[in-house]
Amino acid sequence: MFVQLRKMVVQEGYSNQVVERFSKPGILEEQEGFIDTTVLVKKVRRGEEEVVIQIRWESEQNWKQWEKSDAHIAGHKAKIGQPKPEYIISSEGGLYEVMAEKTARI
Repeated sequence: MFVQLRKMVVQEGYSNQVVERFSKPGILEEQEGFIDTTVLVKKVRRGEEEVVIQIRWESEQNWKQWEKSDAHIAGHKAKIGQPKPEYIISSEGGLYEVMAEKTARI
């Protein structure tokens, strides 16, 4: 399994906009190897909130196919020249290969 994480620090009260953006249906769910998206929100300190987006893929290859897809590239091209929303304080991301998992024993 392969995981893409993105962490955004936003102004207090704006995390719901990021949650909405990453929660609504889109073309991502139709991609081969896509497993799911999880969106987490944490109050960091007064005036800020942290949003973590986790996107899970069956493999790194599936993620690479998405990154190189016409749909993904077109989405980024459509945003060229547009300023990022003012409520975003910072954003960072990372890519991870899952090395171990635990599940509930029932």
